[in-house]
Amino acid sequence: MKENIHPEYGETSITCACGNQIEVGSTRSDIRIEICSQCHPFFTGKQKLVDTAGRIERFRKKYAKFQQQQQENR
Repeated sequence: MKENIHPEYGETSITCACGNQIEVGSTRSDIRIEICSQCHPFFTGKQKLVDTAGRIERFRKKYAKFQQQQQENR
């Protein structure tokens, strides 16, 4: 490796908004994040369904005829 061209690499802590801290190696110091594996719904299993502007209802209304046809054909 060439001398004096690489950034300094050292131990730093990543702090999540939920309060979880992770010690890692990085070229940056004191990294702050909004979501981590301790609070992310995928990892916790507590997924929340957020229906913004009735998207689910619009989807159901759009495909209601298709679902009815499938049920009638059975």
